[in-house]
Amino acid sequence: MNAFWHHLAFDFRTGVRNKQLLLMNYLFPLGFYLMMGFIMAAINPPFRQEIIPAMTVFAILAATLLGIPDPLVNARENGIFRSYKVNGVPSISILIIPALTTVLHLLIVTAVVVSTAPWLFDAPLPDNWLNFALIVGATACACSGLSVLIGVVSPSSRMTVLWSQLVFVPSMLLGGMMLPYSMLPAGAGRIAQLLPTTHAMNAFHGLAMGWAADFSAWGSVGVLAASGVIALALGVFLFSWDNRNTTRRGHPALAWLVLLPYILGALLFA
Repeated sequence: MNAFWHHLAFDFRTGVRNKQLLLMNYLFPLGFYLMMGFIMAAINPPFRQEIIPAMTVFAILAATLLGIPDPLVNARENGIFRSYKVNGVPSISILIIPALTTVLHLLIVTAVVVSTAPWLFDAPLPDNWLNFALIVGATACACSGLSVLIGVVSPSSRMTVLWSQLVFVPSMLLGGMMLPYSMLPAGAGRIAQLLPTTHAMNAFHGLAMGWAADFSAWGSVGVLAASGVIALALGVFLFSWDNRNTTRRGHPALAWLVLLPYILGALLFA
């Protein structure tokens, strides 16, 4: 247990000292938050109402999808995981620790957004802080689990970019941060329900901000939590210590099972 906490503390410090992780964990989400606050709020004043939930979701999405998978693949390619195995470090610790440290960084970013948005942009604070914290946790669980899974199944750093962008770009366009879910055509709305950001924004609206949800808000929380647990379980199951392993316990295509909660949600909450 002491080794786990030492590893966690070391990884947390790395997230500040490493320039790439510092960019993804802090500079990129906070810079985007300031840009959207000053520009979008001036162009579209109603966006002020969305700043806190939207920028919180964006920070989680950016830090996890753009920050977690690539270091996992690089560590595997460089044989670092093999040395961990020799020293008795379990695979679940290798996958959980980057996710936990990223979530810790995200809590700091979220605190900055929540504390400055009302002062800078006249943004409303959440009505229910307990639900707000619960949704942040569920969203972080879903996005970090998905990011870990991408890092596990990707054969190279280039593929991590492809898979991450396959989630990141649609999330920005259809996930409710820039364009409300209610304004999407029916077909696009069904696709949007396959994205964690859509469920995060829907849950924030219905449970934390005191607004009307577009579909079941608690259902969205359940989808996020379930997808995060499934993604992490699949990541542990499909984990490979290095690129020399020619066999896995399962085919990487099993990673698509992470979509199951979203598909069920789209069918049940339509």
